[in-house]
Order: sequence, then structure tokens, then C-alpha cells
Amino acid sequence: MGIPADDVVLIQQGNSPHDPTIVTVNCPDKSGLGCDLCRIILEFGLHITRADFQTDGKWCYIVLWVVQLQHSNLLRLDWDSLKNRLLRVSPPCLTPLYYDQKLNGSSAAPSVYLLKFCCVDRKGLLHDVTEVLTELEFTIQRLKVMTTPDGKVVDLFFITDGRELLHTKKRQDDTCRYLCDVFREYCIGCELQLAGPECDTQRNLSSLPLVVAEELFSCELSEKESCMQALRTATTSPKKAIVTVDNLLSPAHTLLQIQCVDQKGLFYDILRISKDLNIQVAYGRFSSSIKGYRNMDLFVQQTDGKKILDPKLLDNLCSRLKEEMLHPLRVIITNRGPDTELLVANPVELCGKGRPRVFYDVTLALKKLGICIFSAEIGRHSTQDRQWEVYRFLLVENGEFPLASGQARNQMAAGIRRTLMGW
Repeated sequence: MGIPADDVVLIQQGNSPHDPTIVTVNCPDKSGLGCDLCRIILEFGLHITRADFQTDGKWCYIVLWVVQLQHSNLLRLDWDSLKNRLLRVSPPCLTPLYYDQKLNGSSAAPSVYLLKFCCVDRKGLLHDVTEVLTELEFTIQRLKVMTTPDGKVVDLFFITDGRELLHTKKRQDDTCRYLCDVFREYCIGCELQLAGPECDTQRNLSSLPLVVAEELFSCELSEKESCMQALRTATTSPKKAIVTVDNLLSPAHTLLQIQCVDQKGLFYDILRISKDLNIQVAYGRFSSSIKGYRNMDLFVQQTDGKKILDPKLLDNLCSRLKEEMLHPLRVIITNRGPDTELLVANPVELCGKGRPRVFYDVTLALKKLGICIFSAEIGRHSTQDRQWEVYRFLLVENGEFPLASGQARNQMAAGIRRTLMGW
């Protein structure tokens, strides 16, 4: 009939802080489960160092070796909350007769809440607020940040709650109280309520100039851009992503052998593509990094249980994998009138979810570089073949980092990209 709920997700922490934590998930299978699990792992600031998983289409067994990301080690990690979140997306251990994927919340959109936070401005403030919201397991869906002439900041965060408790007065009061306690004399006011129609008005970005949109969303990367995206250290050469297809080894599966440079969220990106293209991964092994490279073996099928023989589908799959492994996030710096604007974009899952922790990483990188943010917004932009989540930042000029300098802009873009990719 099934297994106890406590045994669906097991978390075994390492004997020392340097040892990986082993996360085991043993439950009925569902479409896109691996992607959903890896998304939560990334959301908690964890990096998958190894992975083994297998499924017969009805039951799956997944083992993930995870470590805390370097930039996330200052955040408190609630392992019990991680277990609950993983349990929530795992199908219940019931017989197929009674199982319905809707029962585990797979089709319910989370409620969006509006957090209005007003405080005195200071360097690094936006990242510090984001850090608190991340620690509380909130996801920033939309954002509008405005700096007033008298040195105050008004932040409008449209957030969802990973714990799904924000509908309670206690969770709302605790959140506002915690923000006020953290920022003390800088805090002017904090309000939290269910978002209204204004959430929809914040969904779409103010129009992007055509030239900027073409540069940001172009599928064809120039040689210079490819080098910058693949940059890991000043002395390494650009890396390549290799995808080899084998339809002879297995009678029922297509084997994908993947080699690419290691980076944050790599396993999530690969499983996100398979989920969006309705490709089922029956067995996979994600090996440990060797000299900065990852090797993966994936045995995949179509939804009808057959191997992938259509050349167009194979070509599309391989192209998407290579694109995401080399260029999962787009980073450009451009002019917006007299101001300097930073834009970061990432593809959105077909289910509507964006990539976790992008805003956290970008604001962290800007804080480390000593660059102040005048205004920021998050919105969606649709191109011909997909939807993107776009982060726009108007930056403040300072003497330490001349934003008008092309060399300084390249250094800034490289620093932001390094943080996003976990290099």
C-alpha cells in the first residue's frame, strides 16, 4: 500500500561540516518530479555534488549528495523545513487507484502577498533585505524598489511563502517583527497583506528597447559573449558543452552522455529542459566534479515509453541542453538614458516558475563590488519560443567604480556572472 511518510524523504547529514549531506527520496513517480526536487534544493542554497536516480515510471528512487553553497553559508539552513518542502512536492505513497497528482498541490498556484518595507537607505540594503526574506523561505515573484530624494527607500515585494503559512496572522506578524528587529533604526515601516490587482500590473516589464531585447535574448552568441559566459578564471580558456546521443546501447531508452563545466544549478537546468520537453528520465547518474567538469549519463524516453528516434526532437533537445549549460543566465549592462542599467534574464519553466535565488545572487554581487542600486524591478518578457524572467537594476555612479568605463562594466558583468554560476 506504500511506505510511511517519514521514510519518503530521508536527510542524513555528514559527520563533519565538509562532508556532503545525503538526501534520499523514495516515492511514486510523477512528471517533472526530479526538476521540482532540484529546484527546492537550489532554493535552499544547496549544491548537488553527486546524484543517482531511477524510475520505472511508477516508482522512483533518488539520492542526492548536497553541500551548502559558498555564498549561502551565512544563512541558517532549516533541514526540517527542507524535508517538509521536499515531501510536499513528492506524490503521496498511496495505491494508483486513489492517487491524484492534484492532491499534493501540484496544480495549485501559491497565493501572492505584498510586503511594503520602508527604511533609511544605506549601501547593500537591498541585498540585506533579500537575505532576510530568503532565510524566511519567501520567494520574490515581483519587485519594485524606489529611492526617494530624502534618502529613504520604498520596497514593494510581491512574495510567495515556501512554508505556505503566510495566510496566518502569526506568520505575517512574525515576519514584520523580524524585519524591524534586524534593521532596527533604519526601519521606518513594514506592512504585509494579500496582494490585489496591483500584482498583475507589476507582472510585465516596462518595454525593453528593441536593441536591448535582441542582445539579451539572442539565441546566437557571438564568440566574445561565449567567452564571457564560460569565463571561470582569468587564465582558463572557454569551456564547451558536449552532448552525445546513443540509441544502440539500450533497446528501450536513448542514452545522453553529457560533459560540461560545473556550475550552480546545473542538474536543475538539465531536468528543467527534460520536463519542459516532456522527456522522461528513467535512469541517471550525475558524477562528482573532476577538474571543474561534470559527466552525466541519462537514459531517457518519450512520454509513450519509447526511445527518441525523431531527428528534429533529438536536435532540439541537444541544442537546448547545450544552450542552457553554456548560457543559463543572460547578463548585460547598457545605458538607459543618462543612467547605467544592469539586466539579468533567465528562462521560466512552462509551469510559470522562475529560477531560484537569482535576485539574491545579483544583489550579493553588487554589494561585494560596492555598487549601489537606485531602483530595481522584476518582470516577465515573452519571446517567440519561451518566457523569460528579467531583473532590471538602475545603478548609482560612484568614484570607486566608474560605470561609464567599458572595462569596469566588463569586470562588473564577470563578477555578477561568477556569483550566479557559483564559480
